[in-house]
Formats: sequence, C-alpha cells, structure tokens
Amino acid sequence: MNVALISAWHVHAGEYFNRFNNNPNSQITAVWDEIPERGRAWAEKNGSRFYESYDELIADPTIDAVCITSPTNLHPELMIKAAKAGKHIFTEKVLAITPEDARAITAAVKEAGVIFTICFPHESEPPFLVIRDLLDSGKLGKITYAKFRKAHTGSIDNWLPAFFYDKEQCGGGAMMDLGAHPMYLLEWALGKTKAVTSTFTEMTGRGVEDNAVSVLEFEGGAIGVSETSFVSWGNPLVFEISGTDGWLLMTDGEIRYQTRESGGWVRPELPERAPHPVDYFVDSVMSGKQGSMYTVDEALNLTLLMDAAYKSAESGRKVTVEA
Repeated sequence: MNVALISAWHVHAGEYFNRFNNNPNSQITAVWDEIPERGRAWAEKNGSRFYESYDELIADPTIDAVCITSPTNLHPELMIKAAKAGKHIFTEKVLAITPEDARAITAAVKEAGVIFTICFPHESEPPFLVIRDLLDSGKLGKITYAKFRKAHTGSIDNWLPAFFYDKEQCGGGAMMDLGAHPMYLLEWALGKTKAVTSTFTEMTGRGVEDNAVSVLEFEGGAIGVSETSFVSWGNPLVFEISGTDGWLLMTDGEIRYQTRESGGWVRPELPERAPHPVDYFVDSVMSGKQGSMYTVDEALNLTLLMDAAYKSAESGRKVTVEA
C-alpha cells in the first residue's frame, strides 16, 4: 500500500516514516507539509513525490492512506478531507483539540468507511499485554484505583521543539502531549470516565502547563490518577493498579503483583510485543477490516477526556466528561 506522510511537524513523524517503509506491505510514496521546505526535504530524503497541494495529493488514486503527523489544530481539515477522498488514516494523538472537531472527524471517518488507527503505542507493549490479561482474568477483583505516571525533562533540558509549547497548534502543553498516555491507559484499564479534577502548573514560563495531575472518577466508582511532567528528571514509568482481590505495580516494564490466591508476589514473564500501531494499521488496510484497537471512537474519547481535564484546571472545579 502507498502511504503519504502528511507533515513532519510531530516529533514521532520520523519513527512512523521509517516504520511504514520497513513494513513489507507499505511504503511512503508522497509527502505534503504545511511548511513546503520541510516537506521537500523529507520527500527528497526518501525519493518520494512532494505535493505542493494537499488537495492534489488526496486526489491521487495511487495513494491508499495518509499518516497525519501535522499540528493538532490542522487535524480536522486534513482528516475530514482525507476521509472524504477515501484515504485510510493513521494519526498521532490527540485526535483534535475540541470535542466539536473530534466529533466531526469521527463522523467523516465512519461515513466514508475508511480504516482509522490512532497511535496508542503502550497498548501493544509486552508489559501492558500482561496487564490486560490480568485485568481480564478478574484475579485482581473489582478495580478500585489506578495511577499512571509518565514524565521527562523536555522543558528543563530544552530538547522539545519550541512549537510543542504553542497552544494554538497543540491545544496545551505537557498534558495534551505526554499526558495523553496516562489518560488513554486509565480508560483502557478502568472503563469510562465520569468526571475529572485537574491541577496544572507552569514552571518554565513557556505559556502552557509543564506539570500536570488529573484525578479521574469512573462510572463504576474507581479512581484514577494521571500524572505527567516535562520538568522531572529520572522518573520511571509507573503504573499501579489496585483491586478488591489484588494489587499490581509496573515500573519501567517490570511487573509484580499479588492476589488473595497467589500467596505472595508473582513476577510474570513478558510475551512478545504485539504489532506496533503502524503495523496494525497496515494489516487492517490490507485485510479491509477495521481492527478493534486504536479506533476513532477511542480517539474521540481521549479528546473528550482532555477537554474535561483542561476545563477543570482552568476553573478549579470537577468537570463532567461529555458523553
């Protein structure tokens, strides 16, 4: 299948570029970018065709799919046009900045019947496959609490690109970018969020939050805590899950858990990684069937969750998540 890279704006654009080219069933054959000079450079690097016009690109019948890694505020126009042109869509989180735009994209994707995949990469990683099986087994009982922390030094060591602090393009700061992972994983583990209470702070004077915590209230009564930061050094990736019959802790991919029945700590072996979302997308397009993971509905839910989190941080109040 022939894939077009739509903007090299995002820091993960290069990763997806390489993954599509390394998959035996896909290749990047076209590039468009809102900054033409950048797009030409990427196209020349790969021997792909550069399109000045996005409309011309999506009208090309030889292009099967688009990989959209543009500024988030461009997602609605780019995705809706791609869907209407019958192009399958792979994209980086988040889907859109506002619920209205996310719903418009969702409607366009469903109406066109195109394959859609959003990159929620942790869900395919070995530790999370173990956690998924454990949750599905019921060994932990009814889940009552979960906390996920993902943090790095992007703002204090100055390695994030300046445009990641552009609220117009991104919709926010640390929560909108890195914080997307705790948010989608808490729903992945605990179900549908009912309400959110957030505290965001700005520590490096860049105009957006770089330190953020959200407390999520779930429909079943469970509580989730999402922690993220661009100003924390040496923090491990931590996922803690508590239930009525057991407790689990994942730290940088190492898992241990115990249950009422285990009689002590269990340290499970990790399986092989499931297909990366890029490969999952390629497989879905090749089969002609929308997969059950990384769907446009999951993408929409993340935007609704983010919207509630930001509204809570701005108002200082608990905010109900839109249905």
